[in-house]
Amino acid sequence: MMGNRRERYETDRLKRDLQKMKTRQFFREVWSNKMARVGIIIIAFFALMAIFGPVVMPFKTTDIASSRDMIFNVPSSEHWLGTDNQGRDVLAYLVNGARSSLFVGLTATVISMVLGTLIGITAGYIGGWVDNLLMRITDFFLVLPWLPFCMVLAAIMGNSIWNIILVIGLTGWSSTARIIRAQTLSVKEQQYVERTRSIGAGKWYIMMKHILPNVFPLVFSEAILIVSSSILTETSLAFLGLGDPTNPSWGTMLNDAYSTGAMTVGAWWYFITPGLCVILVALGFTLMGYAFDEILNPKLKER
Repeated sequence: MMGNRRERYETDRLKRDLQKMKTRQFFREVWSNKMARVGIIIIAFFALMAIFGPVVMPFKTTDIASSRDMIFNVPSSEHWLGTDNQGRDVLAYLVNGARSSLFVGLTATVISMVLGTLIGITAGYIGGWVDNLLMRITDFFLVLPWLPFCMVLAAIMGNSIWNIILVIGLTGWSSTARIIRAQTLSVKEQQYVERTRSIGAGKWYIMMKHILPNVFPLVFSEAILIVSSSILTETSLAFLGLGDPTNPSWGTMLNDAYSTGAMTVGAWWYFITPGLCVILVALGFTLMGYAFDEILNPKLKER
């Protein structure tokens, strides 16, 4: 009795040690990858900006200059990125906008990945009429033009930040579902899955215990790539006037710059800086996504 308990304890300890070694090895490979390293540095910079920036530089949309001399001021020691058409500090606007843009992108991505993963695993493992039904729904969302569809839904639901998150999250899962389904079809033919099924394990148990852990690396790398498209979609909706006016983002900043004629008066600091931030964040997540895909995919690693 004591011997069996001791053996189980040693087995569990060895499993934990092996998992720790694999985790450390994974992080070493990530940091040694040049694309991943650049992406991590870029995302870490903007993440710190989103977390601590609004505390250091609070911004209110109601802040209006008391004098016309403060409107569209060029960058100076007092205002590092100049002022906008209402005399507000552009740097404070930019820093506070990072929180909304990243929050919408990350939250919408979580919704998309949960839906896409569940639908992909369910369709791939159960098969039959369930697979046909789920894949036809997926095809419907795949053929729809994503941005115009999001614009229509955002206009109907209202321009609240949570509505924008739901619109992006509930419409961006289709490609993930297709990819996860294809991987599930391969995993479910493995011998250990067949053995688990033969001893009477239920479908839900097999999908959560055996299928999901094997497709999770693909889910992880896909999620990082989806974040950049979610942020770009939020920026596009906000630029078109469908963003939340009470939560400043880089998209609303671009919309303000366009509607107030910043380009015509030469206020380049008002529209170039938010556009550059969007590009850098999308680039950072894209580099991380490709790097993680290369690290987690043995075939790509061999190439």
